[in-house]
Amino acid sequence: MADQQTNDWPELAVGLFDRLTGRGAVIHYEFDQMQIKIPSGVGTDAKHAAWVLSGKLRISTEMKGSAPNS
Repeated sequence: MADQQTNDWPELAVGLFDRLTGRGAVIHYEFDQMQIKIPSGVGTDAKHAAWVLSGKLRISTEMKGSAPNS
């Protein structure tokens, strides 16, 4: 498989997930006291609202069936 350039974080995450789960891996995410800044628009002058999760967020994935042969 040829190397491909990744242009942004979502693309990187999708590529990593596809590669790992294709090999039967399980991915777990855990966030504790997460803060996200949400922009009001695009551009350098956009204002940001802070969203705060005062606890934990857990995301788990599980692929059913066997992994394809590598």
